[in-house]
This record gives sequence, C-alpha cells and structure tokens, in this order.
Amino acid sequence: MSDDLAGWPEILTTRQMRAVEDAAIGSGRVSGDALMERAGAAVVEAILNRWPEYREHPARARHRAIVLCGPGNNGGDGFVVARLLAERGWQVRVSLLGDPDHLPPDARRNYDRWREIGSVSPAPVDREPVWQAEILVDALFGIGLSRRLDSALCDLFDSICEALHNVFGGPRSPSLDRIVAVDVPSGLCADSGRMLADDDLPIPRSDLTVTFHRPKLGHLMEEGPEFCGALVVADIGLDAWQDRAGPCVRLAGPLPGLLKRAGHKYDHGHALVLGGGPGHGGAARLSARAALRVGAGLVTLACPPEALAENAARLDAVMLAPLADAAGLRALLRDTRLGALALGPGLGLERARALVPEALASGRAAVLDADALTAFADRPEALFAALHPRALLTPHGGEFARLFPDLAARLAAPAEAGPAFSRLDAARLAAARAGCAVLLKGPDTVVAAPDGSACIAAALGPDAAPWLATAGAGDVLTGIVAGLLARGFAPLPAAGTGAWLHAEAARDFGPGLIAEDLPERLPAVLRRLAG
Repeated sequence: MSDDLAGWPEILTTRQMRAVEDAAIGSGRVSGDALMERAGAAVVEAILNRWPEYREHPARARHRAIVLCGPGNNGGDGFVVARLLAERGWQVRVSLLGDPDHLPPDARRNYDRWREIGSVSPAPVDREPVWQAEILVDALFGIGLSRRLDSALCDLFDSICEALHNVFGGPRSPSLDRIVAVDVPSGLCADSGRMLADDDLPIPRSDLTVTFHRPKLGHLMEEGPEFCGALVVADIGLDAWQDRAGPCVRLAGPLPGLLKRAGHKYDHGHALVLGGGPGHGGAARLSARAALRVGAGLVTLACPPEALAENAARLDAVMLAPLADAAGLRALLRDTRLGALALGPGLGLERARALVPEALASGRAAVLDADALTAFADRPEALFAALHPRALLTPHGGEFARLFPDLAARLAAPAEAGPAFSRLDAARLAAARAGCAVLLKGPDTVVAAPDGSACIAAALGPDAAPWLATAGAGDVLTGIVAGLLARGFAPLPAAGTGAWLHAEAARDFGPGLIAEDLPERLPAVLRRLAG
C-alpha cells in the first residue's frame, strides 16, 4: 500500500510559516498589512464565537479588554484586534512592550491607526487597567519568540494573574479563563511546545489560542496544548503559497484503505506475535487480539511449548504455535505468508536476545517494543546494526533513554532558546541512527522515519486520552501497528494511524478504561470511519 501521508493535515514550523508568508507578500497579490488585518479580524471573530455574549450590542453591555502588544508583527496583530474591538463599542486599553519607533513597518502602521482612536501605555502595565478587563489578549511574541523570558516580564505576568483573579474569583492560579493568545501564548516555543521560561515564572495559560493558516508544532507537543487551551486555526488566504513550506510534519489520522475490502483472510495479512513463558502471556495476548481487531486476516501467537495451554485457555480466534528457540522461529518464518512480527510485550529479556536477531534477519516488517528494546539497553549498537527499513521501534520515554541516552539528555535539559530541542527532533535523530522508523510514545506521540518524514498523533488538550495511562495499553498499540504492517502499510503510516486509533479507542471508552477494553473498541471506531 502507499505510504503517502498527503491526506493528513499539515503542521508547520516557524521557518515554514514565514516562508509561506514571504512568498505570499513577494507575489504582490497580498500585502503584509492585509494579512495583519485578516489575522486581527480572525482573532476577534474567534473571541465572539467562543463567548457569544460578547456579540451583544454595546448599549446593553459595555465590554472591556486589554491588549498586550509585543515589539514584532504579533504586536501588530494586537493593534488590529484592539481597533476592531473598539469599533464594536468595546473599551480597550493597549500596552506595548518596547519602543514604537522600532516596530516593523506593518506593525507600526497599525500602531498609528490605533493611536488615532486610543492611547498606548508601556508594559509592564500597572494593575488597574488589567484589573477591570474582561478579556486579555496576549499579542506579545507569537511564533517570534527565540529566547527565554527573563525576570523583567515577571511583574507583567504576575499582574495578569492577580488581576484576573480579582475579576473572575477563585484561587489565584496561572490557569485563568478568558486569556486569548494570538498565534502562540507568550513563553511557548512554537517549534517544540516547550516553555522558554523558568518554572516559577507565573505565565498564564490561555483559554483560547488563535493561530493562522496551519497549526504549528508547538501547539501539539509537550506543554503546548496545556498552555494554548482551545486552538482555532484561522484561514487568512495563504493556501496558494503553501507549497513554499516544503515537506511538512503531518497530524496523524486514519489512512485510505484502512477499512477492509473483499477478499479472503490471507489478502489481509498474517501477523505473528511472539510471546513469553507461563504466567507472562497477558501482554502478548493483548497485542495479538489488537492485531486481529485492526483487520489482520490471521494472527498467530508463538510461545514456549509450556505456555500453550495457558494461552489456549484465553484465546479463540488467535492461532497458537509452539516456539522454543531461535531455530524454531527460523522454521516458522519459512511460511512466506507471515507478513509482520510483533516482538517484546511479555517476551522476557533472554528470550528477546535470542529471537530478535532472528526475526530481523528475515527482513519481515517488525514492531519492537518493551523487552525487545530493553534487552539491548547495554548494547544498542548491536540492535541498530540488525535493524532494517521495514522495522519499527516503539519506545516509551524510559526505553528511549536506554537506547538513546544522549538524545534523552537533550530533551531533559532546560530549553534555553528557540527553536528548542523537541521530541520530534529526538525521534528524527533516533530514526536516522537506528535506520528504521521510531514511534516515541507519549500523549504527543511522535513518529519519524530515517529520511526525516514524520507525523504526530496528539492526544492532548481537548483530544486528551488520559485513560491510556494503564498497564498493557502499550502492548495493545504494538498489536495494532503489527496488524497494520501485516496488511501492507509501511512503517510510518502504520505507526501514525495505529497511534491515532489507539487514542481514539480510548476516547471512545472514556474513564475506567483498562487495556483489555481497547481492542474491543476498535470496531466502533472503524465503523464510524465507514460513515
């Protein structure tokens, strides 16, 4: 099957967004001033959609806002927002961080337009104007932030938190309602989702973030969803120049061809799951059942002969085969109809050390997880030497750190500047080193191939699936991906779709989820895709 991800939504880096904007302006068909006007209008419309009561006529309700404008074009967007709100009858106070004489040309034009109808105070602002505001618009930095926020801004953010506490009540907290971020909340790295600020800096979390043209990586990774709140992606007329962005990271979802069509069982692939000894078979059974539920035509669980009875008592549609050692695996793999392997869940470290090299030597598509990764923690280079392009590694954070300690250390280090080192960067470097695709598990699951192509399966913010934090959930993901590999999907799309299905099944079930529930929810998810 094709590994083309073109149907999945694009996610942009800061550099790619600027390339698109520059191409649009350079074409002469649209000006930077016009784009700024569209962006500001989109923010105002998003505010009115989020809080419909603000559509009331000013004669019946006098609404108040404060707009914090920064020293770049994000600040220019803020001046447009201020002017458009004022034209609707709002009382608006504007504060500028920086010198108006140093604003970029388009931002300066909108500063001047605002000055014709309103005043500008310097930031940090005094507390009184914020104290009275119903809405605070953060147009300080947007995607332009490239350095850590310093202590000079501490008073500004502290004022915001304390003032809005007094407006809305409740305990003082950096998580407050009715803060609207333009493009990206202040302090958030748009390329990584990491905060470019000290942990003790009281940075407010936005209730609403309005970005333009396409979502940015930082909206979907790490702390991004938590700080962004509800994300609105507004169209400002840049689609004609999107090709200037180049290859993009994609937001994972269902692939064409995911639903089964006519044919017999072998047309839909045969997956082989390798299991461990007696008393350790639950993880492999979860993987096997998930592979079958996602559409593999046949699934066989191969386990030590002494574990056959245990597994037979728990499985019906999944077939069983005795597998004592590497020689036995070599014999099983003579069956050319076996399309993909799942190795790791409940396998045992010694058994993994014996079987993984044999499995990889076959050249079959293979998912390596859990024990298949940990077994090589003391000599990852031996694993990397055996891997091939049809393999996929699916580590969680701890497993990733054991195989790629230097990359994990970079992720753990404080983010000193933007673009900060991200989970996407780590997965891409790991895939290049391993020579195969890597799925780095997490609420913001990242999948990368050795050539740098990548996707994100985000289960954060409004799409969160916290119920996946349960024993065995990762084993189910291994089985889902193995089933898709057996059906003929390439590793990157199989991993991206598998991670999306995994989270969608969890969201479908909701609270109280345990791993056994996940495979049984897959039919409902697939049924919805059928329309």
